[in-house]
Amino acid sequence: MILFEKLRLGYGSRILIDDLSATIEGGTLTALVGRNGTGKSTLLRAIVGLQERMAGDIRLQGRSVGDLTTAELAQAVAFVTTDKVRIANLKCRDVVALGRAPYTNWIGRMQEQDRKMVELSLEMVGMADFADKTMDQMSDGECQRVMIARALAQETPIILLDEPTAFLDMPNRYELCILLGRLAHQHGKAILFSTHELDIALELCDKVALISPPSLHLLPTEEMIRSGYVEQLFSNDVMSFDAELRRVKVK
Repeated sequence: MILFEKLRLGYGSRILIDDLSATIEGGTLTALVGRNGTGKSTLLRAIVGLQERMAGDIRLQGRSVGDLTTAELAQAVAFVTTDKVRIANLKCRDVVALGRAPYTNWIGRMQEQDRKMVELSLEMVGMADFADKTMDQMSDGECQRVMIARALAQETPIILLDEPTAFLDMPNRYELCILLGRLAHQHGKAILFSTHELDIALELCDKVALISPPSLHLLPTEEMIRSGYVEQLFSNDVMSFDAELRRVKVK
């Protein structure tokens, strides 16, 4: 579970999110949406302790992020970034095995239970047959599944993903989000991912967290659709476009 308590985030005098108090429960898939530069990645980074908080707190499984050691944080939350992994000769199995780092001994030696978890994680994302294939031979969709398998191997109750569908075509975007939903519901994980795919968020997610600076509205998807916040987000885009169009015409 992720608990936000009067959280304020920003840079210098610029406040992106203010007075956020909300909860993301286990067993739910939540989409984080908003316009560019409104704080989606900043919030994800704050949850894993990579972004300083201006005020308030973030609690993971009941404990403040600031009180967790690096090892404890690694056992509480897994973070999948947008970075592409294309290292030649690096097998999928080896990438997923990196998720076991919080549990291996001081020399990083894998035990039998670690190897079993790696295999299970690959199987859970449908990539068991690709275990010995190298990452430079994989499609973007396949690579993203491997990175999710690495997060699963980390055995954390919370998984964060920053734009996981960014490099995928439409069928793979839907397939990936269906996979995330299944992992959340069947394994009780709290999964939060940022996305620009509003249609996917409203169709496949349990909850939607919509950033409209300095507020973040977190609602069940059906309530979000009825709330008017989505239309408000788009109306701002339309107004900006119309204003820019008028400015060009004046010139």
